[in-house]
Amino acid sequence: MKLHPISMLVISLFITTACATMTKDISVDSEMDTKANMSGYKTYAWLGAAAIMYDPEGRWEPPNIDLDAEIKYQIDSNLRKRGITEVAMQPDLIVAYAAGIDMTALKLSEDAETKLPILKNVPKGALAVILIDSGTGEPVWVGVAQGDIKEDPPVDVVKKRLSYAVDQMFKKLPN
Repeated sequence: MKLHPISMLVISLFITTACATMTKDISVDSEMDTKANMSGYKTYAWLGAAAIMYDPEGRWEPPNIDLDAEIKYQIDSNLRKRGITEVAMQPDLIVAYAAGIDMTALKLSEDAETKLPILKNVPKGALAVILIDSGTGEPVWVGVAQGDIKEDPPVDVVKKRLSYAVDQMFKKLPN
């Protein structure tokens, strides 16, 4: 079955809108060392990862996904797209990330019935990716993404939101 070009446009707009809605709360920023030249970096190795999350009831991290592996996969993919290859010895860059959740974050909302402002618990999550010059040990770039944490999210939504956040971070990394 061949779709009409207008049907294809409508479908693509729907997908784009759905993704934009799914990620509208995610903000991304980055900082680059003004002396760093990203085109000089061709290889990297992993330093490690840090996760800061207290979720005893398992409401915020889906049980069917390894978030550490997914974060690493997304970062690896973005580095490869830039022609930076993972190596075991003598890397140009050391890559690290830290992820955390603030389960006590509050947000001012409007009560649906009274229309009065109320404080609502809206957990926030953040991811920071750090690229470190292996020769100097100094960070050359840091990307940060933060957004609301959704309760009981489906695995595909978690992956899409994470992919969006990491992709947006790396779009801010100069060539």
